[in-house]
Amino acid sequence: MKAALLTALAVFTGTYIIVWTLSVIRARQKRGLPTLLDAGIGLVTNFFDTLGIGSFATTTSFFKLWRLVPDEQIPGTLNVGHTLPSVIQAFIYIAVVEVDVMTLALMIAASVVGAWLGAGIVSRWPRRKIQVGMGAALLAAAAIMLMTQLKLLPGGGDLLGLTGAKLLAAVVVNAILGALMTLGIGLYAPCMMLIYLMGMNPKAAFPIMMGSCAFLMPVGSARFIREKSYNLKAALGLTIGGIPGVLLAAFLVKSLPLGAIRWLVVAVVLYTAVMMLRSAARERARTSTVQVAQVPDVL
Repeated sequence: MKAALLTALAVFTGTYIIVWTLSVIRARQKRGLPTLLDAGIGLVTNFFDTLGIGSFATTTSFFKLWRLVPDEQIPGTLNVGHTLPSVIQAFIYIAVVEVDVMTLALMIAASVVGAWLGAGIVSRWPRRKIQVGMGAALLAAAAIMLMTQLKLLPGGGDLLGLTGAKLLAAVVVNAILGALMTLGIGLYAPCMMLIYLMGMNPKAAFPIMMGSCAFLMPVGSARFIREKSYNLKAALGLTIGGIPGVLLAAFLVKSLPLGAIRWLVVAVVLYTAVMMLRSAARERARTSTVQVAQVPDVL
């Protein structure tokens, strides 16, 4: 069954690469090559992503800090750019970490359905709605990280798989998390919380959350690519830097002070959420000013 999953993942990935390549060729537009900064962001964020911290919130923080990607293109850029690094993570963790294959397969399938539906909606949203949505999503991610750091969430159990009502609940929630991925909220932290709440072994979270992302991201990203709702230059940078970042973390790193790093991530994510909501407020004020200016003076 694991072999079948990995084969399916290879097919998904190959199809995604073809779709993305054809889209770039058909665009026939000079959008610039990725810079060292673009690739550096990919390397750093995917390095920590492989260790379970997540990449979406941190990447969004870098994008906002250096104003690299327009707000309305951030969700698509995150999904497209982090897809191939996430696939490599999934191949590694699905192969080496023990987990019930039926639980893994059903949760992955649910996340794919959620991503397909979510991407179709988010890719058509206007800038301000995306700013508000991402700001709220980042606040939620920061809250989950904070509760994890303060040990307010359950620490998991010994189960390697789920059955019955627990399995059904996990499948439904993972479908929702797949849809939220397309808005720019990473799946790792909430999926890990879900695994813990279900009483599963914490290690089982890695193949489930990484497998979910690896399967759903090509599906969701294909819709962002079709709608041209992403930044090609930044996405390529995330991919180019992200792949060595994953390999470095997976095969060379033995130990890191992840507790201290997670506190830093919480602070950065909170800051980015505030900046995103502030941008949304400014967008609303600017729109209101334009509308007032366009009202004819009838007096």
